Amino acid sequence: MAFVLSLLLALVVFSYSPGGSLGCDLSQNHVHISRKNLVLLRQMKRISPSFCLKDRKDFEFPQELVDSSQLQKAQVISGLHEMLQQTFLLFHTERSSAAWDSTLLDKLRSGLHQLLEDLDPCLVQVMGEQASALGMAVKRYFEGIHLYLKEKKYSDCAWEIVRVEITRHLSLSMNLQKRLRFMDAYLVSS
Repeated sequence: MAFVLSLLLALVVFSYSPGGSLGCDLSQNHVHISRKNLVLLRQMKRISPSFCLKDRKDFEFPQELVDSSQLQKAQVISGLHEMLQQTFLLFHTERSSAAWDSTLLDKLRSGLHQLLEDLDPCLVQVMGEQASALGMAVKRYFEGIHLYLKEKKYSDCAWEIVRVEITRHLSLSMNLQKRLRFMDAYLVSS
């Protein structure tokens, strides 16, 4: 959880700080789509998470990758792209189609696809650089989620635990963006 927070903070800092641009244009529409995805994930709730307490799991990000101050631009781009790609793939499986309302799921998939398209130019700019350990850690994290779902036989509770996990990460991202915009606005007005 702390890892995702650090990754998202680093992305937001690179995106919004003057001179620290990603070198690609993550438009205001990118933020808007992220918010819409958060709303969609919340609307997808089918059962109460409290009903699934016995199924909770800490999906554990590697702690050695938590310090965002050590992340370079290429690592942030790679990690975020991998996170969006893996989330897209997770919600694009046949099993997820059976678990969720198809209209909401289609809208979520479309939003995730748009976010990936927004990030593709950023990823192309760092393609020649060494593969990111951060991207690989994110991939292992999602492999753990897939394994968890399989072990739980894709139960409603397992999907609910995963939905809450993904929603929490997207929510943290939105809160960080709001906080940084407030800080930027305060600095400009001073």
